[in-house]
Amino acid sequence: MNGTLNKVTLIGHLGDNVKIHYFENGNCVGRFPLATNESYINKTTNEKIISTEWHNIIVRNKQAETCEKYLTKGDRIYVEGKIRTRQWVTEEGFEKQIIEIVVSEFMFLDVKKEKTETTQNTEKKNAIDNFTIPNENNNDNLPF
Repeated sequence: MNGTLNKVTLIGHLGDNVKIHYFENGNCVGRFPLATNESYINKTTNEKIISTEWHNIIVRNKQAETCEKYLTKGDRIYVEGKIRTRQWVTEEGFEKQIIEIVVSEFMFLDVKKEKTETTQNTEKKNAIDNFTIPNENNNDNLPF
């Protein structure tokens, strides 16, 4: 293969709410941690082991605003993007590095319910109990 490919696909749960930062030019960037889990059975102890990997997710502009508006900690999301490594030096002179996933596409996997089922059932029962048939008025001279 002659070319290279930098592509990441993840499905996971938000570890925190989306933090958004606006720039002077009107653009913005949103950041949030994403947890992915892998489980397996330890063959010697028959114990189920769950391993969690944390990913630093970056969304930009309209995507960032959409994620901030609709996502909360614990929500499940599908993200597609590329790996980016950033390096910098702190004020104290220490070199730092972070690996991030820059999102190109995403999909919310949890459906937000506006009302709980109990509330909906109560409202439905009340609507049925309070339903009345309107009085017929045949004074309009219509044949039907």
